[in-house]
This record gives sequence, structure tokens and C-alpha cells, in this order.
Amino acid sequence: MQKYKNIYVAATSQHVGKTTSTLGLVSTFMKKGLKVGYCKPVGQKFLDIQHLRVDKDTILFADLINFEIIPELHSPVILGPGATEMYLDAPNAVDLEAIIINAEKELSKSNELTIYEGTGHPGVGSVAGVSNAKVAKLLNAGVVMVVEGGIGSTIDMLNMCTALFREENVPIIGVIINKVLPDKIDKVQHYVGKWLASNKLPLLGLMPYEKTLAYPLLRSVSEAVKGVVTYNADFVDNRVESIIAGSLIDLKELKSSQDLLLVVATRSINEAIRKIEFMAQNNGISNCPLSGIVATGDGQMDKHTIKYIEQNNLPLIRTELDTYGSVLRISKIEVKINRSTPWKINMAIDLIEKNIDLDMILAATKY
Repeated sequence: MQKYKNIYVAATSQHVGKTTSTLGLVSTFMKKGLKVGYCKPVGQKFLDIQHLRVDKDTILFADLINFEIIPELHSPVILGPGATEMYLDAPNAVDLEAIIINAEKELSKSNELTIYEGTGHPGVGSVAGVSNAKVAKLLNAGVVMVVEGGIGSTIDMLNMCTALFREENVPIIGVIINKVLPDKIDKVQHYVGKWLASNKLPLLGLMPYEKTLAYPLLRSVSEAVKGVVTYNADFVDNRVESIIAGSLIDLKELKSSQDLLLVVATRSINEAIRKIEFMAQNNGISNCPLSGIVATGDGQMDKHTIKYIEQNNLPLIRTELDTYGSVLRISKIEVKINRSTPWKINMAIDLIEKNIDLDMILAATKY
């Protein structure tokens, strides 16, 4: 069995694209016929599975690669709530390094290549002696660094974040520049590429900003507004492209999307639905432009509104928040790829395949 050095996917900060990039790398290397393993060595957000804590991202990859989750191998260290205090009170109580090293040892036995997904920015975990840079060193891994597209800010973040890996003498395989505005790709590639070359950091590719990856699901909306789904709960995996307020329904938005979220005071919902129907009928919009409704405050719906909701399978979320408060909370939703967003999974894989030099990565990891 051909063996490759481990790959550690790090990022300059949260929500830059670690999971997206890791997902794409794992999938495309599997398509090349390699036996690929996955591990989230240090996690923060977890789920309890049969009384065992497992990082959320691990569950997504278990579905993709089809492996049975063994927490001590695939999600060995969880720094959940209270972990910082526990470590500082008793730093020698648990040997976190040994736990991570053991996971690597076991995973390397059954895989040609193991990809490790980092957590947050490179310094996360430092308080417990398991920063991203330290963990990458323990794993004997080369780093793929993911950074958000720009020029000045991108270079600043790269300069700061790669320093932690240089301190640990961890090799950086290259840099993926993610979420680049399509009309800025050539300029970003030229100027950031110029800086990378002068610092001997390979550019692995640029991935264009894809707005659909930022679409939340209605289930996330419901959680954000602390709402209750009172109609069509089976459709809470509908995605939300944009928000329209009941008092500001715009024809242009109705024409451009079928995934709009209507946020409206319950007392005004009947009027809003009739307005949407009228505009749709008079402008040749045959499909319902809504993916769901958030109804705020008190009020009653008439039979016509209920029929519209039922006919179009629209989840109705009731919340005690007002309209402004609801929109504010929805706008702050952290959007992650998960098992409920298969279109995002396919898009992440496609972005990596089309835009990243995978052969360069493999060449850098060959023994």
C-alpha cells in the first residue's frame, strides 16, 4: 500500500473554509483510488453519540467515507465547555499529546493518506498545549492553509498565522485562497501570488465565492429565533437565499429567487401573503417564491393564508421576537456544511476539483 505523509488542513480564522476544503480533498483523493482517513484531532463543538462525545464535523465525514466512528481515533480530543479551567487546574491530569499520537498511529495502519481537520485559527487549543501548529507537528503532517480572499488582509493573516507553524518547524504544503469574488480573482492571484512566491509558499489555487454555500436552512432559522414550527415541519431543511420583510416585499426579489424567507408580524401575515400572490400572478411568477415564513408576535391567520402555507409546503415558524429582532438573529447564523445540506457537499467537492492543484498536494506528501 502506497503511503503518504499526513495532511493537516488549517485556516487563518473561523468560517474561512476548513470543512469545505477538507471535504473536497477527502472526496477527490478517494476518487483517485486512495484509501483516505479522516480525523478531527481537536474539536470544540460536539454531539453525544451513545454517551460518547464526537465532534460534529466527524459525523459528516463518517457519512462521506463510510467509516464507523471510533471517538478515540476520529475525534480524540474535545475541548468543550469547562475544558480550559480543568486543564489549567490540573495540566498533567490527561496526556492530550499521547491521545493524539495514538490516533495517528492507528489511522496510519489502515489508510494510505489521512487528512486532519484543524480547529478555528492556528492558536486555538494553545491553552491546553494542543494548538493547531503543535498538533500538526505531533502528527508529522504537512499543512494546507486556507485563507479568505482579498489582498492586504489576506497577506496580513497569512503572515501572522504561518508564523506559528514556522515556530514548530511544520512544513506548509501550500495555500488555498477561498471565497474570492469572481471579478477579483486575477488581481488576487497576481498580488497574493507574488507575496507567496517571495515567501516560498506555494499557491495551490483560488476558489471563487459561492453564495449558495452561505445559505442557512430553516431549521437553523428556527433555532436562531427560538421559534416553534407550527406547519410543515418536514420541510425545515429548505434553504434560505434571502430575507424579505412583510412590509417591504419587492418584485425584483420575488422574480430572482424561489428560496425567500418571509419575516412578518403575525398580525400582518394575511396582507403579506395576498400581496405576494398578487405580484406573482401579475408578473408571470408560477412557482411560490418562498421557502418558509417566520411569523413574529401575536395575531391570527385567516383560512386563505393557511391554505397558501399548506399548498406550498411552507414551514411556518412562530416566535415571540419582533420582526427586527428576528432578522438580526437570522443574519448572525453561522452557516456550516452538514448532512442536511447535500447540495453544499457536492458544491464543495466540485470547487476543490476544479480550482485546486491536487497533484501538487500529493507530490508534497509522497515519501
